[in-house]
Amino acid sequence: MRALRLTAWGEPPAPAEVERPVPRGGEVLLRVEATGLCHSDLHVMGAVPGALPYRLPFTLGHEVAGRIAALGPDAGGVRAGDRVVVYGPWGCGVCDRCATGRDNYCDRRDTLAWHGAGLGRDGGMAEYVLVPSARHLVPIDDLSADQAAPLSDAGLTSYHAVAGLRHALGEGTTTAVIGVGGLGHLAVQILRATTGSRVLAVDVREEALALADRSGADFGTLVRADTAQVLRARTGGAGVDAVLDFVGTAQTLELGAGVLRPGGELAVVGSGGGRLTVSKPGVLPPGFRLSLPFWGTRPELAEVVALARSGALHVETERFPLSAAPEAIDRLRRGRVRGRAVLVPD
Repeated sequence: MRALRLTAWGEPPAPAEVERPVPRGGEVLLRVEATGLCHSDLHVMGAVPGALPYRLPFTLGHEVAGRIAALGPDAGGVRAGDRVVVYGPWGCGVCDRCATGRDNYCDRRDTLAWHGAGLGRDGGMAEYVLVPSARHLVPIDDLSADQAAPLSDAGLTSYHAVAGLRHALGEGTTTAVIGVGGLGHLAVQILRATTGSRVLAVDVREEALALADRSGADFGTLVRADTAQVLRARTGGAGVDAVLDFVGTAQTLELGAGVLRPGGELAVVGSGGGRLTVSKPGVLPPGFRLSLPFWGTRPELAEVVALARSGALHVETERFPLSAAPEAIDRLRRGRVRGRAVLVPD
């Protein structure tokens, strides 16, 4: 079968012919229908030797949806032909958190040589992917694969981040979403569907603000010298109740802290390399709370799928055949992808 493999750190992935896996024990073989491409893939491709615990080579792709093709003799709870999305973060499987579907916060994460599909183990940028256990599969029924695949990271991560702030986002509150790309445009929709908060969107691209508007944002603004004042003016000068930063650079962290009201919530999802100096007086609002949400839980993925099937959540996608993966990767790296890039087998 065809697969897109990472064979050297810092080098582009290469297409290869590999053997189709045979499921054993509790494993499940999935025929891939769609695989999302995200910035995490770029970070993995660009990693320097030793930065990640993963062993080369492996097939990329951690946002995967498809149809079950075969089951190992001990696999249960699913049937051949079922259409599913793969829960991406694979933990140790035995700690208390993994047992409750919270593999994203696995107690043994730092000891593993892999972190999930396409992250040290073979992922979904191929015709088939082998999933180690049926517990990592969530049914999608009639939801299209190019919608379902991005839900497993872009949708789930955004949902998990919003869920952590939901207690503070009742009617009359305001949330700023910084960065309206593959995750941010879904966060706007999730905020509208699950909270009473008004949504202010911020990005450096006009097309991203147009995407925010289509996703239901109440207001959008470009990053400029006066952006903090513009956002504060939208709250009557008080500041926003919560900030979701999907970029995480020094500039966006400063902006987020600058528009947050006292006692507000700052959730940093993006990995842009910025730093927040907590001890610096006068920069951070009193009583603010910082969270670093990571991916999401398996039960939350089922909730995200339900939102999408209800019509409350729609991923804006650009489809590419797997053979055109280099073009998709290049466009993502240059910030030219609208919403989420999705690869489909040729």
